[in-house]
Amino acid sequence: MINKVILVGNLGKDPEVRVLESGTKVAKFTMATNENYRDKNNEWQTVTEWHNVILWRYLAESAERQLKKGSLVYIEGKLTHRKYQDKEGNDRYVTEVVANIMRSLDRREGGQGGTSFPSEEHDPFTSGSNSASSGSSSSTSSSGSNDESGSNADDDEDDLPF
Repeated sequence: MINKVILVGNLGKDPEVRVLESGTKVAKFTMATNENYRDKNNEWQTVTEWHNVILWRYLAESAERQLKKGSLVYIEGKLTHRKYQDKEGNDRYVTEVVANIMRSLDRREGGQGGTSFPSEEHDPFTSGSNSASSGSSSSTSSSGSNDESGSNADDDEDDLPF
C-alpha cells in the first residue's frame, strides 16, 4: 500500500520550531496550494487548500533556516491523522502531512550562487556537440569490436528482458 503526498505551495506563516526534551527538533507550518479552473461563465476561479505540514530533525532545522511566510516549497511525505483533546476535553481530529523531503523553491539572492540547476555549459545538446560526435564514434568503434568477438554479442542481446 502507498501513502504518498506531494505538495508545491506557499507557507502561510513562518515555521514554528520546537525542541523536544530529547533534543529532537520538530517544525510545523501551514501551506497553501492553489488550483485554477474556468467556471461555466468561462471565468478563472482559484480554489485554495490549506495543509498542515510537520518536519522532524534535520528537515526541521532546514526549514528554520530556509523558509519563511510566503516561501514557495516542495514537500513530499505521508498523510497522517491524529486525535487529541482540546482544553474543554472535546475530541479533535487533525490531518497532517509528515514530510520526508523538503525543497525550498525560492530563488536565492545574489544571482546564481548555490543553484542546483545545471548551467548551459552542461547542456549536451549545445556545448557538447563535439562530445556527442565523439561519443557516437566511440560507440561505433566499440560495436566494431563486438563484431570481432563473433556471435557472443548477438547472444547478449537475446538475454535482454525487453
